[in-house]
Amino acid sequence: QLQASGGGLVQAGGSPRLSCVASGFTFDDNVIGWFRQVPGKEREGVACLVCNDGRTYYSDSVKNRFAADSDKAKNTVYLEMHNLKPEDTAVYYCAVREGTASLTKYEYHYWGQGTLVTVSS
Repeated sequence: QLQASGGGLVQAGGSPRLSCVASGFTFDDNVIGWFRQVPGKEREGVACLVCNDGRTYYSDSVKNRFAADSDKAKNTVYLEMHNLKPEDTAVYYCAVREGTASLTKYEYHYWGQGTLVTVSS
């Protein structure tokens, strides 16, 4: 089971941190993806963390503003968000897959419930 948290109302330019906690399994050899979705739009992959070596990948829309990291002792993955913009408003999801890094939603099979981030201008 995955549980994302840390969302809320944030002012533009803010820097919240989202958390994704796993229960029932460990992240050690998995890939964690962060996705976001706005009503009426496709779910978009924004960040990916390869847990066994720490490699990260980002979409162009968040590159240099978001950072994915993990705390293995807490079995938690984080998404540090910086310089938020109103267009970052979305429900953010974490998901897990085995294998290689990917920002494609169809390659993930286990999803958390999502946490809403609302960015006010």
